[in-house]
Amino acid sequence: MPGSNEKNLRNFFISSMAYLFNMAGHDQIDWDRVTRLVLVDTSQKRRIGKLVDLTDRPGLEIHIYDHHPPSDGDVRADLRIYEQTGAAVSILAFMLRERGIDISPDEATVMCLGIYEDTGSFTFTSTTPKDYQAAAFFVEKGASIGTIANIISREMTPEQVSILNSMIENSRTLKINGVDLAVTSIITDEYVPDFAFLVHKMQKMKDQGVVFAMAQMGGRVYIVGRSKIPEVDAGEIMKPFGGGGHPFAASASIKNMALAQVEQELMAVLRMKVQKTTRARDIMSSPAITTTPDLSCRQAGELLTHYNINALLVTEKPNGGGRVMGSISRQVIEKVLYHKLDDALVREYMTTDISLARPDDELSEIQDKIIENNQRILPVVENGAVAGVITRTDLLNTLVYQRENGNQRQAAPSQLKATMRTRNISRLMSERLSSRILDILKAAGQTAREIGYDAYVVGGFVRDIFLQRHTEDIDIVIEGDGIEFAREFSAAMGARVHFYRKFGTAVITFPDGSKIDVATARLEHYQAPAALPTVEMSSIKLDLFRRDFTINTLAVCLNPDKFGVLVDFFSGQRDIKDKIIRVLHSLSFVEDPTRIFRAIRFEQRFGFTIGKMTERLIKNAVRMDFFKRLSGHRVFGELRQTFEEDDPVPAIVRLSEFKLLESLHSALTTGKKTIAELNATREVISWYDLLFFETPYMKWMVYLFVLLRGLDEATTRDVCDRLELHPRFHEFVLTGRREADSFLKRAQKNPVMRNSTLYELMEGLKTEQVLYIMAVAEDDEIKKMVSRYILKLRQVKTSIRGKDLKALGIEPGPVYGKILRAVLKARLDGMVHTREEELEFARRYFESVNS
Repeated sequence: MPGSNEKNLRNFFISSMAYLFNMAGHDQIDWDRVTRLVLVDTSQKRRIGKLVDLTDRPGLEIHIYDHHPPSDGDVRADLRIYEQTGAAVSILAFMLRERGIDISPDEATVMCLGIYEDTGSFTFTSTTPKDYQAAAFFVEKGASIGTIANIISREMTPEQVSILNSMIENSRTLKINGVDLAVTSIITDEYVPDFAFLVHKMQKMKDQGVVFAMAQMGGRVYIVGRSKIPEVDAGEIMKPFGGGGHPFAASASIKNMALAQVEQELMAVLRMKVQKTTRARDIMSSPAITTTPDLSCRQAGELLTHYNINALLVTEKPNGGGRVMGSISRQVIEKVLYHKLDDALVREYMTTDISLARPDDELSEIQDKIIENNQRILPVVENGAVAGVITRTDLLNTLVYQRENGNQRQAAPSQLKATMRTRNISRLMSERLSSRILDILKAAGQTAREIGYDAYVVGGFVRDIFLQRHTEDIDIVIEGDGIEFAREFSAAMGARVHFYRKFGTAVITFPDGSKIDVATARLEHYQAPAALPTVEMSSIKLDLFRRDFTINTLAVCLNPDKFGVLVDFFSGQRDIKDKIIRVLHSLSFVEDPTRIFRAIRFEQRFGFTIGKMTERLIKNAVRMDFFKRLSGHRVFGELRQTFEEDDPVPAIVRLSEFKLLESLHSALTTGKKTIAELNATREVISWYDLLFFETPYMKWMVYLFVLLRGLDEATTRDVCDRLELHPRFHEFVLTGRREADSFLKRAQKNPVMRNSTLYELMEGLKTEQVLYIMAVAEDDEIKKMVSRYILKLRQVKTSIRGKDLKALGIEPGPVYGKILRAVLKARLDGMVHTREEELEFARRYFESVNS
């Protein structure tokens, strides 16, 4: 263990574990005989002491197992295993488990001790889930937690207490690029082996997010950095000093430099490397929702309502143009309207004493302007134009989040009361998406960057990545002009594009027939319950807020510099993990009642549960009968999608439980018998699909037949009218079910039929009717009979044709049809089997009808 600072681990090896290993000192090894060098927990030449001389030897095989990020100065390797874990030994744990290699309790103990040391007993922010899993594996293998506790729970020596006291006394807090950090230094004649441990103690005692400690020990200066926040990457800051490590913990050792010189260099590196703190541009909501001073208070109130906000910015010109004149709150508007001053102008009651922010203003400045001025909304102005707004809710969410997460940089919670969470899932995308899909997404991001836009893949596509479900339904949202993007992207990909300018959307069709949907980031609001949405330009945050459920609000950036960055404003990841279906706001089903059908489909498809509040809102929507306002076409579209699910029965049952079917028509009820028949339909359809017949059929129609079974023709016609079925479907529901039920009645009276009779009765029926009969038939003999028709009889053909009859000397005419029909019946009933027998039968049949 060259250069190891883990004194506990070294002492434990020497006193307790030496018998397990054939350990040797540097001078006991014949270096000429070495053929393989294995490095663990480091890739850096400067960290391996005299062994560095071996690394350039020709023919030497080098293996590296490391959890430190790759960097300049790494040893070249024939085999490199890198995993982002808090402890290097966690990598080994997974390899042992995957290969089924057994270890002794003593070995498990020393490995588990390594995890405790490297993760600070699982308190360092670099700790990952894999470290916990690895520790659990070692405990299963017999690791002694008691032994580990005795080693790591050590008391500090008087010397350590003295050094720690000096570190605290010498520390000072600096603000660099808006980030608070502590810097300290000490000088000691002797080497302090536990210096990193003392730095960790100091950080904990001072409750400091970032600490850099320098110690001059003899002829060297040692630097140890600890960081809990992403603005400060400790590993990056140590690199100029020849050191390295993780973003959260790193160190360096410097020769031939005085402590003061090192400190000066460290300050310069910190000023260059520390990311700037949260600024107005990071937390503002954009575009700003504004009004003009000459708008009536009634109209201003309508704006507040349909955007679901509590304050409006007032600008000289529409759409945020001109100078900022003030603001007006929902509270003021409500009082004005209470006094029946609906037509009063906004200018008469707006607040004109308003502070402004610039995009680069720091969080502390924003806080002062909002709190000290008691300002509900803070406009962010750039080059004389409104770039965005920051509300009191935005500020509060940011401050709370930063306090809970060690002052992490956090982009704005939007006016929609959402706090954005981000993570990079590019590796997950590489694992779960095909190379073709990945290439399309990357190309889309490249095109967006070239024309100055941001592109996101959104919705169900992202949801299904997390659910590990195959999907190629790609929806891309553009912060900018979606149609312009679609035109450029389709040209670059050699694809066709179709525009819908009213909605700012486009469909791109690739040469192989696959498609992607493109939309301009938009906000929808509804003029009345169940109406179609009105569409306006907006940002990605507002675009995601319009979506149906939180699990569908995830977005992944596609631009090259941010490819794979997941954006989660509404806790979609959490709800996917918790398997919950939640709406985004309480008016969701009022605005679009069809979302209820989708909620139930998703619940059953994914095995999720509808959240309590969402369930209550569904019941409210049904009770208030919002479905009566929906067009039958929209209702039928949702029902059809439900019936097309792999197993639609649980969803149909849930629709009935919520009385949704009854709200569409009082006759649509599902008793035990109907549910049993629906389950039988699912089994029949699954069986039929496994036969891989090429003839397409309407799966949804079979379920609709079953759901309408038992209704008289007049009621059935009413249901079809309510669903606004296409006339072709309307007629087939009536006549098709009537014909199928007629066959059922005949089969029940005569369940044993000759093949030719069965064929004659079923020949004219469509696949939907045949599957319906098989599903609802109560007699097993009838089911077998229908199965026999599907599997055998339907495919039976005669070998002979009209030309064969002509060769027999039979004159062409209507008689050909009668003869071939008789031959087919004979083949169905097993009376003929070969072509010759068919010809002989045809000859005799002709003679009999002409005798």
